Amino acid sequence: MVAPLAPDMPPDAALRQIVAECRTDLLKYRTLVLQSRRAIGIHQTRVALRRLRAALTLFRDAVPGPVQQRLVRSMAAEARWLAGECGPSRDLYVFMTESLQEPPLLVKRIANRLARSHLDRAREALAGARFAAFEEQLAAFIEAPSSTTGRLDEFAREMLEKRHGKVERRGRKLASLDTEQLHRLRIAIKKLRYASGFLRAAFPTPDFDSRAMNAYIDATARLQNALGALNDREVAAHMLADIAAAARPTEPVEPELRRLRKQVAAGSKRRRRRIEEAWKAFRKIEPFWRAPSTTE
Repeated sequence: MVAPLAPDMPPDAALRQIVAECRTDLLKYRTLVLQSRRAIGIHQTRVALRRLRAALTLFRDAVPGPVQQRLVRSMAAEARWLAGECGPSRDLYVFMTESLQEPPLLVKRIANRLARSHLDRAREALAGARFAAFEEQLAAFIEAPSSTTGRLDEFAREMLEKRHGKVERRGRKLASLDTEQLHRLRIAIKKLRYASGFLRAAFPTPDFDSRAMNAYIDATARLQNALGALNDREVAAHMLADIAAAARPTEPVEPELRRLRKQVAAGSKRRRRRIEEAWKAFRKIEPFWRAPSTTE
């Protein structure tokens, strides 16, 4: 059984442990994708890849030596590519099951054809030589000796302060931010949320208040979800364009798509209000890592 992360462990060792956990999840759900059409397979495969990439990016500079750092960058790039190959399948499923209210039968029929094509694309990537090479990289990295220098809690404070500060800078004058600026804020809060989840083990109880920790992470999740609703609208527009392009000449789907475009575009004021509420809640929460330690 793998020991949990500890405040005094080297950050490099923590990364290898996190990578091992992500690899286990990735291989588990990859098998599900290759052997079935269950939506949870592609969804969890993409989650594992995104968590893996987030961890590699977060800890990249904690890995000693240029050779290992190049390997980390290479693995992060491969995780991004694989997530991109799995993305269309997952995005289409979410669009059809969560974004639309009672999609028309013709739209469903075209979407089902697209879904088969997208799943084939994901399976080809996950079963190919490039994935095999990537998996070998992960295994080699996990087994390689880790650094014995540095402490996870010190690294965690530095990285969380940096990412928290970036979110605050991105969110200034929130009401006047345009779509691109809100997208940059969403990326920043997503990175902070991943970092908080990975690094919470560096701040154990009773020295740190677990309730404060959970409140902070919940606030980042709420803000990310509120910002994600705007991104979902952009994804939905792409999905409708893909369905239009995939329609056969004998499938007059355009009238239905016009109605769905209006449905997808509705509620922009409500989405903006949710973002503002989530932002205010986030700003009220004290960062949990700033709490004084009783051992100091």
